[in-house]
Amino acid sequence: MPGSAAAGSGSPPAGGWRPSAGMSALRLRARMMAAIRRFFDERGVLEVETPALSGAAATDRHLQSLPVRTGGGRRYLHTSPEFPMKRLLAAGSGPIWQSCHVFRDGEAGRRHNPEFSLLEWYRPGFGEADLIAEVAELLTRVGVSGGDYRVLGYREAFVRYASLDPFTAGENELAARIRDRGLGAGAMSRSDSLDLVFSQVVAASLPPGETVFINRFPAEQAALARLCDDDPDCAQRFECFLGPAELANGYVELTDADEQRRRFEADNRARESAGLPRMPVDERLLKALESGLPYCSGVALGLDRLLMLLAGAEDIAEVLAFPWEIA
Repeated sequence: MPGSAAAGSGSPPAGGWRPSAGMSALRLRARMMAAIRRFFDERGVLEVETPALSGAAATDRHLQSLPVRTGGGRRYLHTSPEFPMKRLLAAGSGPIWQSCHVFRDGEAGRRHNPEFSLLEWYRPGFGEADLIAEVAELLTRVGVSGGDYRVLGYREAFVRYASLDPFTAGENELAARIRDRGLGAGAMSRSDSLDLVFSQVVAASLPPGETVFINRFPAEQAALARLCDDDPDCAQRFECFLGPAELANGYVELTDADEQRRRFEADNRARESAGLPRMPVDERLLKALESGLPYCSGVALGLDRLLMLLAGAEDIAEVLAFPWEIA
């Protein structure tokens, strides 16, 4: 999808009424969405809608759900449409996609807005390689990629760009690497240390303009994904990057209800250890898994970040009509 948008003002002052994005950016968004809809129509993937409010919430301690009081009690604005979409899959929907606004508390900055647009789709019968290829095709269709891409394992990426093995490095080695890079000196869990090195060193080192899929993440960083058949320490999860910009997160879906419940419970224990409140588990999702979720893969792609690349924007406010400061 050719074309670019002139940058808007970006980072508008609180209290302003004018949109922060220029009209060219808004027109570019409309063309991008039309191209995405054609992409899925051609492939017979059904467009669906699911509720933004749920009685359940994200248990992942790195995701903070926004609570809402309603006449029916407390609900949470969804951080992703994943759980109700999986319920549709279990009910026999076949391949489905959705574009919607999602909400995450505490995420605001040059590349983050607490309310943002997410594209999510699920493909019954697809393995990881199938879905990676389809993500690459979509990026080509909208015009941010020429079609070429490479797949790099999480361990290989760490060794190449951070000079350490993430599966064998101890906490002291990770802490030293973080200090050496000037990323901080405070105490962190091993998982948080890996996340920091991954985002600030590994991802930041990816070649500009190149599409890279990093896969085989540590199992503890993939609470909703199947484990790799050849290595239970790795999960069938991938992230997509265009240069250092993260665009998408996908995986081969876990279908075992009992294992999913154990992982939700482990998430909540981790939240409690971090001083965070427990989150209500989605019992309806677990019932759907019990009834039978087909083998499938799914992916979530950030549409605002994709639009930033198309528009050549440096701040997410340049592609949002009304970011949180003036919403």
